[in-house]
Amino acid sequence: MSDDKIIIFDTTLRDGEQSPGATMNKDEKLVVAEALESMGVDVIEAGFAIASPGDFDCVKSIAERSTGKTTICSLSRAKENDIQTAYDAIKDAKRGRIHTFISTSPVHMKHKLKMEPDAVIEAIGKSVSFARNLIDDVEWSAEDATRTEIDFLCRAVEKAIASGATTVNIPDTVGYTTPDEYFDLIKTLKERVPNIDKAVISVHCHDDLGMSVANSLSALRAGARQIECTINGLGERAGNAALEEIVMGIKTRGDRFPYTIGIDTTHISRVSKLVSTVSGFAVQRNKAIVGANAFAHESGIHQDGMLKSRDTYEIMTPESIGLKKSDLVLGKHSGRAAFKDKLHLKTN
Repeated sequence: MSDDKIIIFDTTLRDGEQSPGATMNKDEKLVVAEALESMGVDVIEAGFAIASPGDFDCVKSIAERSTGKTTICSLSRAKENDIQTAYDAIKDAKRGRIHTFISTSPVHMKHKLKMEPDAVIEAIGKSVSFARNLIDDVEWSAEDATRTEIDFLCRAVEKAIASGATTVNIPDTVGYTTPDEYFDLIKTLKERVPNIDKAVISVHCHDDLGMSVANSLSALRAGARQIECTINGLGERAGNAALEEIVMGIKTRGDRFPYTIGIDTTHISRVSKLVSTVSGFAVQRNKAIVGANAFAHESGIHQDGMLKSRDTYEIMTPESIGLKKSDLVLGKHSGRAAFKDKLHLKTN
């Protein structure tokens, strides 16, 4: 893989569906998976196969229908039964991945796992090795990585890679970190973990403090090469990093993010509307990229500038995400220029 290629890992169907009230049925998930694949997503996390028979069936159906353009992934805890179930669900995919995880922060190990650090390291080795014996593509995640002691995180990542992980994910599970902290964390792992070059570094950021996209992009500059994200930023609590913001951030600011991605951005608007419809989660009007106001202008000053040259107030085109045009909205802040433009359109 080229060093400037960024892998887009979409978890709308797994983490996105964990948004309270965002449940999707099997047929809806199949339609979304097909849309994500046609859009050019590199990896689709289709679900958490062991969660229920229904979840297993959805993941299995998505895997069976995949064309091979996209890797189909299932999440699993660091337990052999979980991992085996994940494999059984995705084994018919032309390209499949098992994604297994365990917590590494002191608060999670003490209160959630009730495990000592050495036992967690042992569990990492056993779970990743078991998964790797089933399939070549194995991702391992350190849940709550950004609140994990750095020495222990380095040790855990090294163990995961030595046990066969081809991708190591360093999630900001609770949306706690900041861009500079996250940059330093990824950089430290690259410098201190001796076998880090044997795996792709992935990031998975939540938006509890509103910094998920900024954190994700900062991690790219530190050396991460996979970003986990969701359509419309769906996800637990305040949501995940939004795919459309990640992708258009890279596309629009290539001077700061000189990377390549395989996403066809003209699908963004359509897929956003699809996910909004099937999840029941409306997109806020002022949402970046896909909100109804993202390419709408009411201020007279802005409208006058837009009529003279679109790049005065738009840093990307509506066509680039699949829309037909910008919208000059007549309102109390509008001026003569927009009013004349509307009259001209009406008479022609």
